[in-house]
Amino acid sequence: MNDNKYILNIKEILKILPHRYPFLLIDRILDLKIFQYLTALKNCTINEPFFQGHFTKEPIFPGVLIIEAMTQAAAILIFKSIGTLNINKLYYFVGIENTRFKKIVVPGDQMFIKVIFLESKKNFIKFRIFAIVNKKNVCKATIIFCKKNIFN
Repeated sequence: MNDNKYILNIKEILKILPHRYPFLLIDRILDLKIFQYLTALKNCTINEPFFQGHFTKEPIFPGVLIIEAMTQAAAILIFKSIGTLNINKLYYFVGIENTRFKKIVVPGDQMFIKVIFLESKKNFIKFRIFAIVNKKNVCKATIIFCKKNIFN
């Protein structure tokens, strides 16, 4: 990871991902190498709407949104690797395997998401992804994407 240097800022991320507040869960891309790896940053702040109800007296970042952040980071790596945003080259999140949550994420945490390209077969791409807070794994998963035309 490159300290104090970013590869993509939020304006550049907004050009890639269709997600918007409150569902955009990536703040910055810190490092990436096409078809190999990516490191993303998610700043977890108390003013995010889900913290108001998950849970009121002890707010935690929902596990399903950790998975969503991991998926968004992988989608950025796909986009940067194929080099085009084209409706005919969209990839859908279609599977998740070997997922484990190890620790909770709370307001004030910085969650680093490390995406590692595993393989591409036919129209599928598979990644191993880790969510890390304070140098400790909070979640790990294998996430699978499929090219859009498979569903047509």
